[in-house]
Amino acid sequence: MVLRYLERIVDPLLDELVAEAPAVMLTGPRATGKTTTARRHSRSMVRLDRPAEAGVVRADPDAGIAGHDEPVLLDEWQQVPEVLGAVKRAVDDDWRPGRYVLTGSSAWDLAGERWPGTGRVTTVPMWGLTVRELQGRARDAPFLDRVRSADPDAVVGPGGPVPDIRGYVDLALTSGFPQAALAPRPAAIARFLASWVDHLVARDLRTVAGARNPAAFRRYLAAMAASTAGTPLHRTVYGAVGIDRATGVAYDAALEALGILDLLPAFASNRLDRLVRLPKRHLTDPALLGPILGVDARAVLRDVDLLGRLLDSFVTAQLRPELAVAQGRPTLSHLRDANGRHEVDLIVERADGAITGIEIKATAAPTAGDTVHLRWLRNRLGERVDTLVLFHTGPRSFRLPGDVLALPIASIWG
Repeated sequence: MVLRYLERIVDPLLDELVAEAPAVMLTGPRATGKTTTARRHSRSMVRLDRPAEAGVVRADPDAGIAGHDEPVLLDEWQQVPEVLGAVKRAVDDDWRPGRYVLTGSSAWDLAGERWPGTGRVTTVPMWGLTVRELQGRARDAPFLDRVRSADPDAVVGPGGPVPDIRGYVDLALTSGFPQAALAPRPAAIARFLASWVDHLVARDLRTVAGARNPAAFRRYLAAMAASTAGTPLHRTVYGAVGIDRATGVAYDAALEALGILDLLPAFASNRLDRLVRLPKRHLTDPALLGPILGVDARAVLRDVDLLGRLLDSFVTAQLRPELAVAQGRPTLSHLRDANGRHEVDLIVERADGAITGIEIKATAAPTAGDTVHLRWLRNRLGERVDTLVLFHTGPRSFRLPGDVLALPIASIWG
């Protein structure tokens, strides 16, 4: 049976970039559908994860990528890193748009000053499937654009039934990996995710970080999963896992390069002092909590701390793919002051300086008391704050004191 292609949020952006840039690269975690999407924007393909094709390109990268119908897809470029130099030389010789589309499961070395793609390859991040994409609504206006409306009903828009808290937990644990998200049974989802984690430990880590201790890495993964949506002190995590700082730094760098860990930066402003500078750590697919920690929906619903962390990472995972396509080039950060009295889960900052503050609460009936941190943010930053949002697990959208929009989490895709 041939599965229907689910359009992705980045598809319209890729259409534009292939029409105007000589080379475009899709990066993101393994098994998020990058190859499937990239093939829709290409006319031929070189699969560098196949030894025979990789061998040809490795022997002569320039000849190996020449002579194909363009745009040519160079799939899994990190298997033959020399291909990037060949793309650079080809683009320098002929700057026509739509020549190459590249995919890779690792962002390793992409930020280095000596990377040959600088100024020549446009990079687009691609994450797991969002609920919006699963519903076939990838071309709907991004929530990050809609949220600037003053009317909560306009932000939510028309939609189907709104999940309850158990429904949100089930969605978060289903995963954004297409093979899991489209699986017919929960048992198939669990098997895929467990196998994915095993592959990460056995092969992916070695690929980007060299030989490491698999047992220690599994312990580190468990610490990261248990503290997702948190800002744990490095020395606390390293001590609990039994590794030194150098190993922990290497693990962090590897997980971030593989697109598994998102180190959400701390918000900075000269109008706010004594802010925590530590990044907020998110598993980019919160469903990985299941196999890493050995928990299911019932276990999550019995642990209020884990429930809050799961929902925080789930909401962040729904919004993260919109950053590439939303207006105003938005970025995400978090805010927490040094004494812990004020904390805002997500700060959306746009190029014009406008800010949207977002809090995520595991409650179906939010009250004015849940808006304290958001109102503090507006009092401190004034007109820079254009919208305040409190996501909750209830069915209705309404306004809370302080001009805070209380919205169901489902309004992101509804």
